[in-house]
Amino acid sequence: MRAHDHWTTTPITAGLLRGALDLEVTGHGVLPHRLPARARAQNTDGQLAMAESQPSGVRLAFRTRATAVELDTLPTKRAYPGAPPRPDGVYELLVDGRPAGLGTVAGGNTLTLDLTTGETTLTPGPVGTLRFDGLPGHAKDVEIWLPHNETTELVALRTDAPVEPAPDRGPRVWLHHGSSISHGSDAATPTTIWPALAASLGGVHLINLGFGGGALLDPFTARALRDTPADLISLKLGINLVNADVMRLRAFTPAVHGFLDTIREGHPTTPLLVVSPILCPLHEDTPGPSAPDLDGLADGRLRFVALGDPAERASGKLTLNAIRDELARIVEQRAADDPHLHHLDGRALYGPADAAELPLPDGLHPDAATHRRIGERFARLAFTGEGAFAA
Repeated sequence: MRAHDHWTTTPITAGLLRGALDLEVTGHGVLPHRLPARARAQNTDGQLAMAESQPSGVRLAFRTRATAVELDTLPTKRAYPGAPPRPDGVYELLVDGRPAGLGTVAGGNTLTLDLTTGETTLTPGPVGTLRFDGLPGHAKDVEIWLPHNETTELVALRTDAPVEPAPDRGPRVWLHHGSSISHGSDAATPTTIWPALAASLGGVHLINLGFGGGALLDPFTARALRDTPADLISLKLGINLVNADVMRLRAFTPAVHGFLDTIREGHPTTPLLVVSPILCPLHEDTPGPSAPDLDGLADGRLRFVALGDPAERASGKLTLNAIRDELARIVEQRAADDPHLHHLDGRALYGPADAAELPLPDGLHPDAATHRRIGERFARLAFTGEGAFAA
């Protein structure tokens, strides 16, 4: 047991956090949320509830002379019967904006999800401690990025010198919404999910509303985007609407218009970039739903298969190509009256040549190398030259 006689324990408040829209007080500490309480109250989907509580893009940010930092957390780890064990979520330390360490927290709760039945079981576990030491002793900006794919209750922050909230140095705020690919899917660390990479290259502060399985044009998500202060907004729409098979073309078009209308109520002239799906051979011309390949799961491999019939496109079932065409048409139509609305074809971020070189390992989600490629391309296409977010 380490002695903390001369350490400072700092209450974890919203002022120490970036990237969260709400902070819930729990029995152990506080839980960052990426949807506000009003939106969570209207949600009935367990998948979205889990995804928004996973702190993708959320980080503690403070200024201190401390040479050692400890953070007590209660993680909730996921387990899938029959699938390989998932690695512990990664915490990433930045000092004055530069990578300075990685860590994990053992223990915590375990949420077991049975992909064959949909049943979930929560097994309680203990609080764990993350420690970074050997930091330089001068005054510095410190960020601890929380695991992008692991629900994380924050219990206590201890340092061997006082801390204060990081100063606002004025970079623009980029508010992004998307699917599990934006959430981080199989990226290696929280700062190497593609939106975090793009934000770093673009010199902006990220608020990431990428929700695994949850980019479904929900009105409460549109209102959260509307009500969140931002200088730049992007929406990456499409893949979840196909693999969840929640609507057909007749409903999709007015739903997109309504989503954009709601955002524009709060951000009438903010640059707004609509990004269509990256290439996903599974659903280019085959509708959803998609589901885990149970035969592969029995062999310890998680892959997805498309269950729709291409013939159903005639009745309005959505495919990625259909969504790309309609998003391009909608943006072109609206841009006549909205010069700050822009469109980007997702295949410019990951297209056929990329799929040949870096195929999606499970059929749906990019790996770490592909996240880097997508992030670098988005930064170049959006933040430079004639891009929608160029300064």
